[in-house]
Formats: sequence, C-alpha cells, structure tokens
Amino acid sequence: MKLLSNGPEETFRCGFTLGKRLGKGDTVCLFGELGAGKTTFVKGIASALGIPERKITSASFTIIAEYTGTVNKATVPFYHIDLYRLQGIAELDSIGIEEYIGRDGISVIEWAERLGEVEGSISVTFTIVAEDKREITIEGMDETGRNNL
Repeated sequence: MKLLSNGPEETFRCGFTLGKRLGKGDTVCLFGELGAGKTTFVKGIASALGIPERKITSASFTIIAEYTGTVNKATVPFYHIDLYRLQGIAELDSIGIEEYIGRDGISVIEWAERLGEVEGSISVTFTIVAEDKREITIEGMDETGRNNL
C-alpha cells in the first residue's frame, strides 16, 4: 500500500492509523533516509497507544527507549528502537535486541536496514518526493489491516 503525506501532520496521522491496528508481538521496521519522517511516524504510532507525543524523541543516543502503552484496555510495552548509531552487526548482540522483537510488546525499529529482515514484520518505507511530501509504502499487513488504513 502506498500513501502520500503532504507534511509532518499527515505523516503523524499515518503512524497513528497504523498504531491503532497493532497488537502485542507486532514489529514495524522503518526504512528511509535521514529527515524522511520516521520519528514523526513513530510519534503517531505511540500516540495511538496512549503515549504522549512529546515523550517520543529520536532514540539515536539510547538505541532502545521503552514506554508503556495501551491496546484494548491492556498495558503493553512499546519499544522505540533506533539503529542509526549502530556500529556493526555485533553490537546488536550486545544490546540484546532479540528480547524486544516479536515478544510481549510492540517494537518499532528506525533504520531497520541495519538489522536485516525481521520475519513477520510490517515494513514501512519513506521516500522523499519534495520538501514536505513523502511517499509512505507499507508492506506486510494482512488484508484486514490494509483495508483499514
């Protein structure tokens, strides 16, 4: 599915809409160049889970930030993983990234190309079309999820 965002507010709304369809164990992998809107999209997902937008910042210096969200009136861990500063694949083992993916929470991974393929994940690719325009391509959702975006 391809969506066109005409600015940060629309990118946020796309993230929010996707966030409303996520549940425990879901992993969302984000791809795109610097400044493409990945963190804004993450803020939208987090907001859909009841996490205040202002709490979400680029996790570039912490790699993994953990929050508590809500899905169907139940609390769920939300993991914002940012691999921008990752030095190499060996560093993934040292941070224990496998503990955060596909488990009890919802994981969103920025710069997922540094991780490689994550089985069963939803892939979101951001392409800069113009200064404020982004093409957002979402893959890996079932028909029901796609039809509700």
